[in-house]
Amino acid sequence: MNTEADRIRHRVAKTLSPSDRGAKGLAERYGDTLVCVRHRVDETRRVRFVTVELVVERKRIKPRSDKMVRVHLEPHERQLRSLALKAGA
Repeated sequence: MNTEADRIRHRVAKTLSPSDRGAKGLAERYGDTLVCVRHRVDETRRVRFVTVELVVERKRIKPRSDKMVRVHLEPHERQLRSLALKAGA
């Protein structure tokens, strides 16, 4: 298991896009979810690690329809408070 010290020691030697030579096999394996391939090197142990960055979730971003404004309601304005809450406040 990698510790924090291991991650610090692993220098990124190169980063490849899915279409680069050396990443095509992983692109076939992971398909459209592959973002990039990284070669990390542990100089002290003389080990190379190949890591992949994958997209695990895609969601549309819903833009906010209205700007946020601050409204102060007095305690006796219960009906107005109820209407504001129904409108999304």
